[in-house]
Amino acid sequence: MKGLKLLAVTFAAGLAATTVSSIAARADDIGVSYQPSLYWALPFYYATQNGWWKKVGLTPKFSTFPSGAPQIAAGASGSWDVGGTGSVPAVLGAVRFKIETIGITNDESKTNALMATPEEYKELKADPSKLKGQRILLTTNSTVDYAARNCLEKMGLKQSDVQFVNLGQAQIITAVTSGNGSVAGVWAPNTYTLQNRAKAEYLCTGADTGAIVPGALIVTADYAKNHPEDVAKFLAIYLRGWSWAKSHMAEAKKMALAFYKQGGLETTPEAMDKEFRLRPTFDLDQQLAMLDASKGPSKVDRWFSDIGKFMASVGTLQENPDPKSYVTDRYMKMVAADPKLRSFATEFDKK
Repeated sequence: MKGLKLLAVTFAAGLAATTVSSIAARADDIGVSYQPSLYWALPFYYATQNGWWKKVGLTPKFSTFPSGAPQIAAGASGSWDVGGTGSVPAVLGAVRFKIETIGITNDESKTNALMATPEEYKELKADPSKLKGQRILLTTNSTVDYAARNCLEKMGLKQSDVQFVNLGQAQIITAVTSGNGSVAGVWAPNTYTLQNRAKAEYLCTGADTGAIVPGALIVTADYAKNHPEDVAKFLAIYLRGWSWAKSHMAEAKKMALAFYKQGGLETTPEAMDKEFRLRPTFDLDQQLAMLDASKGPSKVDRWFSDIGKFMASVGTLQENPDPKSYVTDRYMKMVAADPKLRSFATEFDKK
C-alpha cells in the first residue's frame, strides 16, 4: 500500500429536486472519503445520482483511495472529514489519529478471502500444509489481512509458515492473471475478477473461520467535535442509500455496475448479484442495536476488539485498544432522535 499514488476525485453532488424542501437551510461542505468500486461505497453514489445531499444541507467533496492505510493517513492531515473504510484501518486510525467509528457499512466476512489458482487449489484443499513456504499476495493492514491470518490458523498454519507479499489489490490481480502468483488474499469484487480471469477458487473466507469482518463508517475527531449535526446528516444519507437500494433492487444493481466502471473496474451482472447477496447491510434500528453498549460491550465492540487483538498480535499495534474509546453510537442516536432525519433515513425501509 505504501507508495501507491493517492487518487483524488472531487465532484459536485447531484441536483436536489426543487419541489422538495431541505432539512437544512444552507449547504455545508463535507469531505467524504472512500475506496472506488467497492460495494459499501454505493450509498455515496446513490445519494449523488438521486440528489440527496442538498436535501440534508450538505455538499460533498469526494476523495478516493486505493486502500485503507493511505486513506487513514490522509484523514490525519485533514483532507477529509467522514467516510467508509475497512475495520482494520479504522482501528489503526483510532489509535494513531483518534478517528471514530460511528457505524457499520456492511458485513464483508464472506467476501474477504484467500484464493488459489486451479491446480494450487486442488493441492491445498487436499493438504493445507503444502502452503508452508509459499508466497501469499495480499494487502497488509487490511480486512483481508485479518481474514487471511484467521484462515491460516484454521488450516493449522502460522504466519511464519508463509511469506506475505504486500501489494495493492490491482497489483495482485495482475500478478495472478500473469502467472506470477498462485495464492492471494483479496476482497470483493476482486474475488470475482480472479474467478473470471484466472479461474481461481476460494480456499477460505473470513466467514469460514467465524471471524466477523465489518466495514466501518468513520469521522475525524476535529470534524466530529465541530460539526456533530453534519455527521448525523451524513449517516442519514448513508442509511437512506441502502434503504433505497433494497426497495429498488434492479435499478440499484444497474447503477452499481456504472459506479464500479467509473472506478475503473468492469464487472458482470452475475458478480453484482453476488455482492448484494453476500454482503449484509443494516438499517437504522439494526445499527442502533449493534452499537448498543448499555448492558456491556456492544456487538460492534466485540467485533472490533477481536480485530484489535489481531493487530496487536502481529505487531501493527502495541496493544489492543478498548473499542469504547473510538466506537460510538452518539451520531446514530442523533439520527434516530431527529424526526426529519429519521424519516429521511428510513423512508424506503418498508416499501
